[in-house]
Amino acid sequence: MAVDVRELSPEDLRDQTLGWLAEQLPVGWMEAVDADDEDAFDVARAGLEYSEWCVRFGEAGYATPTWPSEYGAGLSLLPGQAKHVNDVLSHYKVPRPFNIIGIGMGGPTVMAWGTEEMKHRLLKPLACNQEIWCQLFSEPVAGSDVAGLATKAVRDGDEWIVNGQKVWTTLAHISKWGMLLCRTDPAVPKHAGLSYFVVDMDQPEVDVRPLVQITGDAEFNEVFFNDAHVRDDWMLGREGDGWKVAITTLMNERVSLSGAGSIGGDAVGGSPVARLLDRHRGTKDPLVRQQLAQAYIESRLIKVNNQRAADKRKSGGEAGPEGSITKLQQAEFNRRLQNLAIDLEGVNGIAWDGPGLADQVRASRQLRPGTGESSIVQGFLRAQANTIEGGTSEIMRNILGERVLGLPKEPDASRELAWKDVPRSA
Repeated sequence: MAVDVRELSPEDLRDQTLGWLAEQLPVGWMEAVDADDEDAFDVARAGLEYSEWCVRFGEAGYATPTWPSEYGAGLSLLPGQAKHVNDVLSHYKVPRPFNIIGIGMGGPTVMAWGTEEMKHRLLKPLACNQEIWCQLFSEPVAGSDVAGLATKAVRDGDEWIVNGQKVWTTLAHISKWGMLLCRTDPAVPKHAGLSYFVVDMDQPEVDVRPLVQITGDAEFNEVFFNDAHVRDDWMLGREGDGWKVAITTLMNERVSLSGAGSIGGDAVGGSPVARLLDRHRGTKDPLVRQQLAQAYIESRLIKVNNQRAADKRKSGGEAGPEGSITKLQQAEFNRRLQNLAIDLEGVNGIAWDGPGLADQVRASRQLRPGTGESSIVQGFLRAQANTIEGGTSEIMRNILGERVLGLPKEPDASRELAWKDVPRSA
């Protein structure tokens, strides 16, 4: 008789995960981690083919352990159980899929609003890193006020024709699917006239143009829709439900950007706060020691708030506005942390020789985390976006004031007007 994984004890879950890793990881990987042997770990890591690994990792359910197993890419664990699994994965430095937008936002939104056909078609390749996802919300004149967006979709039989522009779209250049929020009724107030689709990015009517950042990378893109097509039955929710569906995505976005699986806040040049402490442990400067202690305290506070949010989900609750607490904390904290890291490097933090930064960044990713100044420079420059992406810190404070503290909303004269009658810039 099959064992219900939800009945397994923490020890059983850890043993099950350890057994799977022992069979699947390259020989010597786990032993190198346990021995803290970086050279041996580098050798083992060189034997791992990332794309093939992500498929095995996803199919086994470890990429998305809390997802229902009937969709082929989950273990059906409770959040509290998943923590024991993730602790093992983190300890052994297991590579995760980089499809964080799909796993953290797209998957939960499809599970909450999608049809069974969509769930069975989309979730497994998403979890296996085979189909990358992007989020198509922000526009040049609708960033913080997402509900004011202008990209429109007009129905044409059993599909919709989409025209408009999106911007700051992470991973759009390699994405198969996009979470598209667009306007389907301009004659009603802005929040009521939106609909939400899963759009196929692989069509000639979708034009993706990279935006180069200060780091030299191009994570973000602008996206143009020129009579692009999207199926009517790939609408999430009903026509006009777009804002409700978008809230599901946004709440999960803030959790994914600030929770245990995020890459911000607890990182300095790709290294945990503990490594920054180790790097400067011998300092005698009392001010530096105080700054390092403050960084450690703040990192612990963020983890405590993450745990509080996880406990709510463990009890059956959905991701809510409390995700904005840790998103705000982590974005602001990571910028301070990166500033501190670059300051402590002295002159090495602001100058380097040789190739351009983009080349140094690519090279640094082949090194052990935190071993070169280029990775610290990369962390510092990349952190400047933290307080903007995924909702600005100002928007996070508004959400917390209104939805957590119960303060009145700011006046918005456009809220009750038909969208087509709202004055806007050309």
